Amino acid sequence: MTDATTPARPQAVPTLQVDDDRVRVTLWSFAPGAETGSHRHELDYVVVPLANGRLRIEGPDGAARTVERSFGASYTGMAGTDHNVINDGDEPFAFVEIELR
Repeated sequence: MTDATTPARPQAVPTLQVDDDRVRVTLWSFAPGAETGSHRHELDYVVVPLANGRLRIEGPDGAARTVERSFGASYTGMAGTDHNVINDGDEPFAFVEIELR
């Protein structure tokens, strides 16, 4: 959460690559410190990291955790997941998100 004393984070850049009746594929590019913004996933999804990096995951209740991600080490998430994803590293980070319809 930001206030008058906390500068806003830069925004991660989504690039929609595929959106059809089976999948939605989005490339997410993060500058250091960039965030997706709080969002709730409508669909189950697979994420494929395109770099090694550290992400901070913030929940709607304010709880946060930091996870290390490795290039090519895919992971899954479920519909209903509600979070903000932040590049907590000093280097750019990117991943491909594949949402399953």
